Amino acid sequence: MATWRIIDHPILGAAPADRTVIIDFDGRPVEAIEGEPIAAALMAAGVASFRTTPVRHEPRGVFCAIGRCTDCVMTVDGVPNVRTCVTPARDGMIVRTQHGLGEWSDSGCGDSN
Repeated sequence: MATWRIIDHPILGAAPADRTVIIDFDGRPVEAIEGEPIAAALMAAGVASFRTTPVRHEPRGVFCAIGRCTDCVMTVDGVPNVRTCVTPARDGMIVRTQHGLGEWSDSGCGDSN
């Protein structure tokens, strides 16, 4: 069976020991392996759209997967424009779909536009 897990990432290196953590994606729990890219955890959970474009509101997801293209940016712990393909997952992260350019959030709950 195919898996979306990234075992050896070109930027982050080899995946650490399998410790399962929970991240909050748009209000729902998603299992991740601690240290794997957030994008990999979301793709393994069936998530393909990570943000919408500012003008046409079209969905975008992972494209390059090495932190160069910004198609995977999301709001993470209240910080917009986080490249989720090179950001390691850790327990309790709050990850939100980013709409447009995103907004900073004091509550850590993501953008609202």
